[in-house]
Amino acid sequence: MPARPATGRGDAPGSAATKGEQTRHAILRAAIARFGREGFRSTSVADIARDAGVGGTVAYAYFPNKEALFLAAVDEDAAAVINEGLAALDVAGAGWGERLVFTLLEAVERHPMARRLLSGLEPDVTTRVLEIPALAELRKACAELIRAQQVSGAVRDDIDATQIANGIVAIMLSLLMSLVQFGREAALTYGADVTAVFDAALDPPADRATRRARS
Repeated sequence: MPARPATGRGDAPGSAATKGEQTRHAILRAAIARFGREGFRSTSVADIARDAGVGGTVAYAYFPNKEALFLAAVDEDAAAVINEGLAALDVAGAGWGERLVFTLLEAVERHPMARRLLSGLEPDVTTRVLEIPALAELRKACAELIRAQQVSGAVRDDIDATQIANGIVAIMLSLLMSLVQFGREAALTYGADVTAVFDAALDPPADRATRRARS
């Protein structure tokens, strides 16, 4: 497997990208767009180089072969989606599970490689998203949020935050795959049901009783 690209979005604040870094980024952006639109088999490195505005062999200075470039594009685009989810968790307030689902769904619409994977169009690499470091960061962020809400009393204290966070992220990935394949209408139809699942898993008993009394 090729080395993973960094999951950070861009260079450090105040730093200027070198010409080589700019060229690599241009190739990677072109690869995401072309692979996302036409898939691995129908795309050539020459196509991508042309889209990036570089010579036909320049891409090989950064990626040893087409497979390495494809996997780097997968990692980069999927990480971008997950990072949007991480940003959604920084927003204070209840209902973070539903907010996270819809944030990820909207992000997928703007990221063609991630959408292609979730649509099942590249079955050989679909599971690669599970290995992306940004996904581990999402699990960690969910666990930290659950722990913080346990301290405040907003979440039941008899659950393992890490285990529940891992389960929530796994459910969200499965849900995203279904929603991408069945259409956005499914998200709107089952949004309340998704919220009910999170409420049942996380709410203290007193809160659940209050919800039932109001319904």
